[in-house]
Amino acid sequence: MPFANFKVLEKTLNPKQKEEIVTRTTELYVELYGERARNTTMVLIEEVPDGGWGISGNVLTLAMLSGEATPTDTSDA
Repeated sequence: MPFANFKVLEKTLNPKQKEEIVTRTTELYVELYGERARNTTMVLIEEVPDGGWGISGNVLTLAMLSGEATPTDTSDA
């Protein structure tokens, strides 16, 4: 069974955008594996709470991603 897992910051996608992700991902798997993949393709969109993920030792927030704030360096370097 083809499976795709998307993790996105909560409240950044509307229902139509989520539907588009599911539809286009399913179509990609069908393109790769053939029509047999359509009925078994599972797409999961997980919404991560604001501040619930990070990169390079910094917690990411919606404000940072929209350019309203900058990360705070948490390294001891």
